Amino acid sequence: MYGNWLKTSVLMAGIIALFGAVGGALGGQQGMLIALVLGGGMNLWAYWFSDKMVLKMYRARQVDAATSPYLFNMVQELAQRANMPMPKVYIIDEKQPNAFATGRNPENAAVAATSGIMQLLTERELRGVMAHELAHVKNRDILISTITATIAGAIATLARFGMIAGGGRGGQRSHPAAQILVMLLAPMAAMLIQMAVSRTREFGADRSGAEIANDPGALADALLKIESYAKGIPLQAAEEHPATAQMMIINPLLGGNFRSLFSTHPATKDRVARLRAMR
Repeated sequence: MYGNWLKTSVLMAGIIALFGAVGGALGGQQGMLIALVLGGGMNLWAYWFSDKMVLKMYRARQVDAATSPYLFNMVQELAQRANMPMPKVYIIDEKQPNAFATGRNPENAAVAATSGIMQLLTERELRGVMAHELAHVKNRDILISTITATIAGAIATLARFGMIAGGGRGGQRSHPAAQILVMLLAPMAAMLIQMAVSRTREFGADRSGAEIANDPGALADALLKIESYAKGIPLQAAEEHPATAQMMIINPLLGGNFRSLFSTHPATKDRVARLRAMR
């Protein structure tokens, strides 16, 4: 667990350093401030209201102990085991097996599962999945994602600012070829770091979730089953809003879970191997 936090800290330090370097090369202090304010404002708004937006996008319906005792009581028991507040519980009426967590903090959180995942998984496997989602909330991964998104967005804003203003700092213009390289490569580098943070937090949630459920094998079995079934079943809301794909326990896009630097999710086989090793 500490290794994941260390890696996340290093990656976040890297994206902050990249922001400083790009800002100094293209926009100077004034340009850096403008980009950070713009990016921070947009992501602060998203951080505060994104849970309602995402749940609406997926047409999720809230359930309770009366309307869905199976799922609600399972989440309640796991939340008690994790010593965290009870989140709101939602069901998404979609065939693709998947699940996600959202909310700005443990006191204002929600977990959602598709009807497909509830039908596909055994009770033991579903407990492993919901424990994983509660781990995201407990680890405040949504806050970490917001911070990295803010800085990555600010870097992209700086690159656009450099294209419009012609780059340079303090009236001094660097070599045009160098400016173009910074403008093109900096946003890509920021995106790669952002995705690496996302993959690291998935590993962290796997470990924390396995500890909450006290059953690493349950989540490992669930991940293999979900990936196998999800590949051929579309999740319409995710296809329409691909930026939300990183929230899911398995990449929901029909393009598949790319095993590359451009994936928001680690390779399932790597996640399963780490969970098996916990035994």
